[in-house]
Amino acid sequence: MKLWIIAMLLLVLGGSVHAETTVWQPAAGHTQVPLWPGTVPDARLVPGPESETKGAVTNVTRPTMTVYAPKGKNTGAAVVVFPGGGFQILAIDLEGTEICDWLTSNGITCVLLKYRVPSVPYVWQCDCRPHNLTTSLPSLQDAQRSLRLVRARATEWHIDPHKIGVIGFSAGGYLVAEASTRFKSRLYKPVDAADKESSRPDFAIAIYPGHLANEDNTLNANVPVSKETPPTFLVQAEDDYVDGVQQSLTYYAALKKADVPVEMHLYTHGGHAFGLRRTRYPISDWPRLVETWLRTIGVVKD
Repeated sequence: MKLWIIAMLLLVLGGSVHAETTVWQPAAGHTQVPLWPGTVPDARLVPGPESETKGAVTNVTRPTMTVYAPKGKNTGAAVVVFPGGGFQILAIDLEGTEICDWLTSNGITCVLLKYRVPSVPYVWQCDCRPHNLTTSLPSLQDAQRSLRLVRARATEWHIDPHKIGVIGFSAGGYLVAEASTRFKSRLYKPVDAADKESSRPDFAIAIYPGHLANEDNTLNANVPVSKETPPTFLVQAEDDYVDGVQQSLTYYAALKKADVPVEMHLYTHGGHAFGLRRTRYPISDWPRLVETWLRTIGVVKD
């Protein structure tokens, strides 16, 4: 069992007795868009109402996405953000709004996905060895739906429908890999015209991803890499003791074998869940590397 997930759950579910909790809302000027027009598919019970405490959102049953317009010159590119949190909570600030601030400052439209959590068996109901390789079906349904919606509204939001990517952190990095490899799988019945659009990302960025490698370091079967998997960028620290550097190594090897363009950066120090926040280690420079990579693959032009 991952101790950091337990700690976050205790903070959100137990610590809320001593801290005011509210449903997460974006800052003024940004509007949340409901992901589903009616009943969400495969709805599941959660321990209580949606709440947000110190940047951790839990009990999301009505998923939304929030669009952050680019600042300055619009590159036409867009990125859907999948915050991490072990599919139990969402690190909505560290791996959400702060990521959007960075992307929009580079002329990229940011779409922050508040996907359904908890969406795997509650941690106190399972031994969770290593989950972790299963599919969080509601989360992946929400991810696919968000990509289709962004494409359907690309003209309205001034987005190039061929330059829509994803970025995810930790469990969100696993969601990136699932979205990148399972876009041909129809996981829910179409609900409107938007579902005629493709859910394949045009590019993918996974930061300290988890759940990608089996215990024998083979690839998790739930991320069936193929030559159609989009170009991918990976970052992880060798001292990441939550998910482990083998997650990126295994996924990288699978991408290379399938001749998928991939760039990976491994660092000696950095740990887990560092997001964009500066540390004393070189790993803090990963956003600049992503910016260069986006120009290299032609998503952003100088």
